[in-house]
Order: sequence, then structure tokens, then C-alpha cells
Amino acid sequence: MEEELGEFEDFEVVDESASNATRRFRCTTSSVWTEFDKYKDGSGKERAKCKRCDHNYLAGGSGTQHASNRRLHAYLNRDVKFISRNTAKSIVGKMYQREKESLKHALELIPSKICLTSDLWSSITSDEYMVLTAHYVDENWVLQKKILSFSNVPPPRSGAILADRLISLLKEWGIEKKIFTITLDNASYNDTLVANLKKHPSFGPCLPCNDKVVHNIRESVKYVRGSDARKLRFVECLQELPFTTSKKVCQDMPTRWNSTYTMLETSLKHRSAFLHLSMIDPYYNTCPSEEEWNIAEKIARFLEPFFHITTLFSGSYYPTANLYFHSVWRIQVRILKELESEDQVIQAMAKVMKEKFGKYWDCYSVVLSFAIILDPRYKLQFVEFCYERLYGNEAAVSRAKILRDKLYVIFKGYLQHSTGNSRTMAQMSSCGTPVCDIRDDLEGFDIVTSRLVGPSTSKSQLDIYLEESRLNHREHENLNVLGFWKEQCHRFPELSLMARDILKALLCSRDWLFGVPDAQDEDERLVEDLENLCISQSDAHMDDE
Repeated sequence: MEEELGEFEDFEVVDESASNATRRFRCTTSSVWTEFDKYKDGSGKERAKCKRCDHNYLAGGSGTQHASNRRLHAYLNRDVKFISRNTAKSIVGKMYQREKESLKHALELIPSKICLTSDLWSSITSDEYMVLTAHYVDENWVLQKKILSFSNVPPPRSGAILADRLISLLKEWGIEKKIFTITLDNASYNDTLVANLKKHPSFGPCLPCNDKVVHNIRESVKYVRGSDARKLRFVECLQELPFTTSKKVCQDMPTRWNSTYTMLETSLKHRSAFLHLSMIDPYYNTCPSEEEWNIAEKIARFLEPFFHITTLFSGSYYPTANLYFHSVWRIQVRILKELESEDQVIQAMAKVMKEKFGKYWDCYSVVLSFAIILDPRYKLQFVEFCYERLYGNEAAVSRAKILRDKLYVIFKGYLQHSTGNSRTMAQMSSCGTPVCDIRDDLEGFDIVTSRLVGPSTSKSQLDIYLEESRLNHREHENLNVLGFWKEQCHRFPELSLMARDILKALLCSRDWLFGVPDAQDEDERLVEDLENLCISQSDAHMDDE
């Protein structure tokens, strides 16, 4: 049997052209060729003849085809099977995916947080590669280090682009909610990278409202709204429902929780339609389970009062400050109630919201709290009622008294300012009077006490207002408080001025962007109208057929 000289191959055959049969040999530099003579046999194959023993060998081919190599492999493993390069590539790829899924599952199960390190590596060809390494303690309290990614980063390599790449890798591994620290080098672009990470919802403060549930619903809405064909298919699913709803499924913005509530609320109304869609559409694979729908329902029910209060604050051009105290009190009562909830998800959400509430609202704004007292439907009694629900009877009385005393101090300032203005006006009007001055005729009249009427009351305008009966809050639910004080300006001139200034205090520093129609909201409504028009035309076309 002829043997092949593959391991000594030192040349290659190159076709000059399709019509040219001449071949060019690479220079043979190996010392072995001093012992062989090359020639072509009758079939045109390259062969080599040993100068010492006249034995013939094939001069072409690869080393893996050499008989001695095959005998060596067979000796090491009798069942060896030779595979091609593409097969080996496929096997390595499948092995990588299998190990990746195994590591991904392990990272999902570990109870501890994950620390990350990331850096850019440069090759000799100046290509940049981002390496992302995870450091964590496993269930056996052993520190582990795993390289999650080593991927090429084409230019430009700005901090914003690297942040997007990093976030996409974390989402790919499903660990964006388990990150404890990220360690980077001191490159200048990392400052921008860190700033972008801090702005992202995955790294900012958020409600622990079972992210998987919200994610599945969000992806379901995205899928349905992704194309006209899916919208039509979803409409067909809606037609299978025993009831009809005019609300469309809304996609949320993850950074605005009130839009997330709207998404949950509309999706829950289409719950059965999503389930039906999952049965007829093999590509729709993010339909929430029955348990996840139940959790979403609890989350929506918890967020509903906050959504309505936010709408109340920001749903008009000029919301008066009397909305403040009552609404914030309702939020605090709701949070305290849900802290005792048996549902762990709701309880965790309430804890986070309580921390936020304590940071911004725990010390009720004194000036804005005055507004509820100047609302004739509530007055000071409502403040006592609210404080008693929160802090108990004794604390309620003391807190309400502090608020009342401060209100009187403010009112005293308005009285003094009003008196000064009256004197100034009198002096200005007296400058052009004739020689006859009637002031001397009325000197002392202001301090005269009538023997028939009796002494004048010493009660101030604020005293009289607080002692008068409150308006029924149910009968005057839509009372215009500013309009009320406009009508009372003759009875309570200084008090009405103070009420006007306090009630006009804005509840936020922005110019009521939610109350004024936003251009983006208008665009969304136009898109929704266009979608409805397309669906209506498709339905009409189906009816004609």
C-alpha cells in the first residue's frame, strides 16, 4: 500500500486560470526534500521518490489523511470518527450554548448579588474587544469568576454605545436586576458609561413589582402592536370574547410608572384575548400564565389610587393647592395599609414607596397644608381627622394646633400689610383735598363704643371663618374654591387675599405637562386612529368577501 507524504508537504498547487493547466509550486524549504525527487505519474499526480530506497510516496494531500496518523488515532481510540472542520465548528457552538444556558440557570438561582468587571482589550490589529466578567459567591460559599462575554466592539466606542452594549449583555444573561457593583478602569469614556447606566431603569430606583410579570405583559403588548397582521389577528381574538371593550392595549414607558399602570389596566381587560392568541399563534410565546395575571391584577389594584391622585394633581391647567393635603394623606394611608398585606409582592412595593414617601412627603408642606383649611368643605377639622388616623388622638391635636398657629401668624402679616396700604391710600387721597378737612370732625370716632349696640366683636376674619359651619363636601364635590373666595372678598377682605395666594401655589415645578396636551400624546392618538382605520377597513374587506 502506498503511503502519503503529507507530514512533509511544503508546497501548494495554484490554478493560474480556468483555461490554463500550468501549476505553480511553492518553494520547498524543508530539508526532507533533499532526500526525495518529485515527479508526476501517468495520471498527473504529484509523487516523491526516495533517493535511498526508491520507495514512492504521494506528495500532495493533508496530514490528517496520512495513514500513520490514522493508525495513531485508531490506537488511542478504536472508535474514533473523523469529522470535518465545519462539523467541529458546529459541535463547539452547540457546546458553548449548552454551557451558557447552564451558567445562566446557575446565576438565576444564586441568592447573592453579582459583581461585574469590564474592560476593553486591544488586539495586535487594533480591534477592540469588551470582556465582561461576573464575580459571585455560589451556594457553597465559594467565590466564582465567570467570563460572560468577550465580543468585538466596532468603532465608534463612546461611553453611551458601551453602556448600551453592557445593558444588552446583562439582559441577555438575565442578571440586570442582580447587579451589586460594576468595576471599570479610569478611561474617560467610562464616565459617560456610568452616567448612562444610572439613568437606566434597571439600575435606578424602581418598584419591586415582579419584573417578569410586567415584562411578559409589556412584550405581549409589543407583539400585538408590532404589525398590522398581528393587530388583525388580535382583533379576531377580541371578537371571540363574550363582552366588548372600547379600550385599546397601551404600551408603557418603563421610566413612568403611571404609564405602566395604564398598560396593566388595559391588558387585564384583554386577558382572555391574549390567552386565545397564544393558542393560535405559534410565534407568540410571552403570554403571562394564570398566576402572573393574578399578580398583575394585584399590582394594578395597588397602583390605581396613586394613578388617580397623580391625574388629579396634574390633570388640569390650574390645580389649586387644596388638592394637596387630602391626596397626600390618602397616599400615606394606602401605603401604611398595604404594609400589612399578606401578599409579599404588594408588601415589598409598599416598603419601597414608603421610603420614597418619607423622603419627599413625610413632613407635610405647611403652606400647602394651609390650603385644606381654607377649603370651606374641610377646614381645620379635616386636618385633625387625618392626623388622628395617622398618629393617634394626642398627636393629632398637637400637630393641628401647630398648623393653626402658623396660619394665624401668616394672617397677621396680611392684616398689617392691609392697614399700611389703607393709610397710604388715605394720605394720597388727602393731597388734593380743599381747605375744608373733615378729619377733625371725626376724630375719635374709631374708638367710640355704642351704648345701644354694645362692644364690637374682637374676633378676626379667620376666627369667624373657622367657626362657621362647613359646606357639605358631598353636595359641593366640584366646588370652585377660588370662586368661593372671590364671592367672600367683601366679608373677608384680608383673609380672601391670603386664600388667593395660598391656593394658587403650584404643586410641582413643571408647567402641568400632563394637563396640557403633549405633542407626543397627540402623535400617539393619531397613530391609534390610523390603526383603528386600518382595522376597520380590513374588517369591511373581510365582510365583502
